[in-house]
Amino acid sequence: MVTMVEKTKLSKLASKLLGWRIWVQSAFLLLWLDPLGLRMHTVCSPVFHCYACPLSTFACPIGIIAQFGALHIFPFIAVGLLIAVGVLFGTLICGWVCPFGFLQDLVAKVPTPRFDLPKWTGNLRYVVLIVTVLAVPYFFGEGHWLFVCRVCPAGALEAAVPNMVGQAIGGKEIIWPSALKLTILILFLVAIFFIKRPWCRILCPLGAIFSLFNRVSALFLRFNPYQCTECKQCHKMCEYGIEPEKSPNDSRCGRCLECIGCKPGALTLGSIFENSKTNTPLDIEKLG
Repeated sequence: MVTMVEKTKLSKLASKLLGWRIWVQSAFLLLWLDPLGLRMHTVCSPVFHCYACPLSTFACPIGIIAQFGALHIFPFIAVGLLIAVGVLFGTLICGWVCPFGFLQDLVAKVPTPRFDLPKWTGNLRYVVLIVTVLAVPYFFGEGHWLFVCRVCPAGALEAAVPNMVGQAIGGKEIIWPSALKLTILILFLVAIFFIKRPWCRILCPLGAIFSLFNRVSALFLRFNPYQCTECKQCHKMCEYGIEPEKSPNDSRCGRCLECIGCKPGALTLGSIFENSKTNTPLDIEKLG
């Protein structure tokens, strides 16, 4: 007799929220875009959002880590925040909370041809993290052309572009970003129309950090092989080219949770706080 695993309250809630994901992202956007004019730049958020943006509430954790690295000071608070958030949610932050990811999701609704990416491209995020966020700042300082803030498309789009517009409107001299930063921004703006979440999937250093926790985070994806009909519906739902039934907590997963909407219900959102025979990511990997 095949045992059917009943959905938990958490998984039922997640399934109901799927249709509202864009509104959840919009709600978080109001938090990151400083509607109250608080400008709390001494505190970093757990999302990828440039602090130099005229509407930024908090500091960017990646910028903080890089800047502290240039000063040879360990950023205990920023690193502690990312570890705590990663342990709890993994890349769920990327799929539901991050404003830069939300921007790419909105553009993805434009009906243009979409191209998939080779699996190995996801490893480039770790290269960006190690080189531009850790190594270059520590050994060469903020002035190096590969310092993360000097090549960041979020900084160019959220800070440089608004500043340039303001300068043009005010009749002031326009201060252009470097040719490299401008080129990266243009490539990013083109790529988002043909690749789903290109920054998140290929180059995001923050996503690289959170992805390290996907297999050990408190919230995770659970796969029940007994309810799987091998319809491959979850493959079509996955924006990251992952086979969820084989590796539900893959490091490439951005945890948009679209795959838990499959009709057989073989994929559900789980938690370490639930009582279940398959309530840990390691157990799930064994089943897969």
